[in-house]
Amino acid sequence: MSGPEEQARRTLTEAPADLLLDRLAAELKRSYGIAEAELFQVDYRLSVLLPLRGGESISAPGHPAWRCFDHQEPIVNDGTGWFPVGMRGERRGVLRLSPVPADPAVLPALDELATAFGHEVAAVTASTDVYLSARRTQRLTLAAEMQWELLPGRSRIRPSFSLAGQLEPAYAVRGDSFDWSDDGHRLWLTVINGAGEGVAASLLTTLATHALRNARRAELDLADQAALADQAIYALHQGDQHLSALLVELDLAEGRLTVVDAGSPRLLLLRDGDVSEQSLEKQFPLGMFEDTDYREQHFQLRRGDRLFVVSDGVIDATGQQVRYGETALDRFLRRTGPMAPLDAVRSLIGDLRAFVAGDLVDDAVVVCLDWLGPQP
Repeated sequence: MSGPEEQARRTLTEAPADLLLDRLAAELKRSYGIAEAELFQVDYRLSVLLPLRGGESISAPGHPAWRCFDHQEPIVNDGTGWFPVGMRGERRGVLRLSPVPADPAVLPALDELATAFGHEVAAVTASTDVYLSARRTQRLTLAAEMQWELLPGRSRIRPSFSLAGQLEPAYAVRGDSFDWSDDGHRLWLTVINGAGEGVAASLLTTLATHALRNARRAELDLADQAALADQAIYALHQGDQHLSALLVELDLAEGRLTVVDAGSPRLLLLRDGDVSEQSLEKQFPLGMFEDTDYREQHFQLRRGDRLFVVSDGVIDATGQQVRYGETALDRFLRRTGPMAPLDAVRSLIGDLRAFVAGDLVDDAVVVCLDWLGPQP
């Protein structure tokens, strides 16, 4: 690593949480003669890139900033460089630098610094509101604020899998949510189809998510994870409140999928260009009855298989008195084959908005998972 890169990385690690961009900009100016640096973060709807320091946002799909975000590679246009900012597959936005030095050997160094910057932003986000406040185009409802804080991220990439999810309506979502975790050998995924309205729905989803995490971290099997969450919700609400969830565990080496269906989220498989809904044993939602005995199902994936999990808000969204799940969903899923999971999710949500001719009324969650096969 060269001297300027080392110094810039040191500057980032030593900078106060709210001054990461300012300190990086000063170091880039000193080392590379770059006069301007700005962070553009993608908003909650995945539709606008918003500048951290204020100014004009970027929404035009053909803009170099969006090409950088979509393809996750540096773009240089008229002396201005755009560099992806993210961490382990979590796309946070792009870094705009101007003027970019003419020496092409500098570009890889700047690209690495943008990635290091993304790691630092992720590390400090819990301790400052600077970055979260700047990535919204409107105020979140309280329920939506709670739901977004609950998420593990919006995308994740490892050699054996790629994963992404999205909540809608992004600024007013109530109870729908997702959660995931992996240990290098297994991947756990939960998609929750929430129930109720406003903060009450968010609180119910929060309880279920933490109960499932507690069971997962205790290394219980999938059926017992569902049972523990079921008991936690029933103990508090005595069956008056419950929610639907789909629990998935994927063996990353073998492609063996274990599933517990506690309600309504749908599991769809895209394989060789064909879409099929997986036949699941629908069991009672979490918290509906005391001491529900949940059962696991098993499926075998092939290398390159793509899974979608969608909530009722996707299936039942209606445009011109026609349900999206009946007419448009399969057709659109087939078109997502060449897309990365985050792009597939974003495109699906965009198609759903176009189908209903506006923002969604009900909560909707979409998760896309690619199993890429065992890795050496």
